[in-house]
This record gives sequence, C-alpha cells and structure tokens, in this order.
Amino acid sequence: MLTLTVVIAKAFSQLSGMVKQGPRPLVICGPSGSGKSTLLKKLFKEFPETFGFSVSHTTRKPRPGEEDGVHYHFVSVEEMQAAIENGEFIETAVFSGNMYGTSKQAVENVQQQGKVCVLDIEIEGVKQVRNSDRLNPLLVFVNPPSIAELERRLRGRQTETEESLQKRLNTARVEIEYGSTPGNFDIVVHNSNLKQAYAALRDFIVRELETQQNQGINVSLTRVAMNED
Repeated sequence: MLTLTVVIAKAFSQLSGMVKQGPRPLVICGPSGSGKSTLLKKLFKEFPETFGFSVSHTTRKPRPGEEDGVHYHFVSVEEMQAAIENGEFIETAVFSGNMYGTSKQAVENVQQQGKVCVLDIEIEGVKQVRNSDRLNPLLVFVNPPSIAELERRLRGRQTETEESLQKRLNTARVEIEYGSTPGNFDIVVHNSNLKQAYAALRDFIVRELETQQNQGINVSLTRVAMNED
C-alpha cells in the first residue's frame, strides 16, 4: 500500500504542468463557524467570473440542504481510501472522525475554465499544500472573534450533538493557534465584523490577482457592484 506522503508527491508531480498555467489557487481555512463560507459567498457574488469552487470529497453524512456534487462529493470510507491509494487526491485530512480531501479532478475542472480555484480545506490539508511550489497557493485563515462566539454560532446551527460540538471546539483551538502563527498563512482575516473582514479579504485578493495580471497570467477581475449592508 502506498503511503499518503507518496500519494501526495505523485499528485503534485502530475499537477505541475496544469497548475502553473493558470492563476494561483486560493486556499481558505478556518474553524467551522468562523464565517468563511459567508465570506466566500460575498466574494463569488462580487466577482462572478473570477473564482471557481473546488468541490471536496468527504465521508461524513450530508447535512439538511446539502447536495452531492455541489457542497461536497459524499462518499463512503472505502471509496475514499481506494481513491487515495489510486493517487486521485492533492490533500486529505481527518476532521471530527470524518475524511476530507481535494481531488486533482476538482482543481482541474476549475483551472480549465480559466478561473481561480478556491479550496476550502482543513489545517492538515493546508500543511500538505502550503510549501508546494507547484500549487503555489494564496493562503487565507479566517479567525473567529472568540471561542465563546464560535460556540454560540455552532449551537445556533442545531446540527451538532454535544459530543461533536466539543470536538469541534477543541479542534478550533488547535486551528486558531496554527492559523495565528506568523508565516503559516499569507493573511489572517479577523471576522469579528463581517463588513470589515470581507473588505480585508477582498483587498488582499485583488492586490494579488493584479500582480498576477502584471505577470501575464490571464484572470478576470470584473466586479459586480454590491449594495453595502
């Protein structure tokens, strides 16, 4: 059986030609409940032609309203393990007892459209891709206002048992420590105020993409005016 390290190395090698041709992927990470999904929705709405979402695989069960192939590719543990051994993933991680991963095909689907591929992945996945000169991603960490506020948001979802909630909070503490460590991310977005957090995220990304445009990389930055909340 191939080790996960070997599988990832093979994936990077096979991806090298593809990823270097397009704009740098955008990796966004943060604890569950940090507000990263809300920030991404605003980003996609303001720049509808710029970004494409990488649909991850997971072994967890769908939540109410989630669609297979839209929010995640929902697969069994056996299917996920077989795909990992077959070298189909760029990164994988285990979070709250469930497996997650970004497939090569998911990134390729977005790259073929000439868009910035957005990867919403966990800390372990970030560790796998952050030092890759082949992917060369932009790394963004979304920091919640506090653990107390994070707990309030998670409880408000009413999708967690008390046990799973405590696991998420414990994981969040570890994620926040890693995310706040200088050098691990290109930018840390503090999401205590949504309007300010989005402005910080948008300004960072626009600057980076303008730099890439100046380097001859073809990427659209067509903006749709949005009403300020």
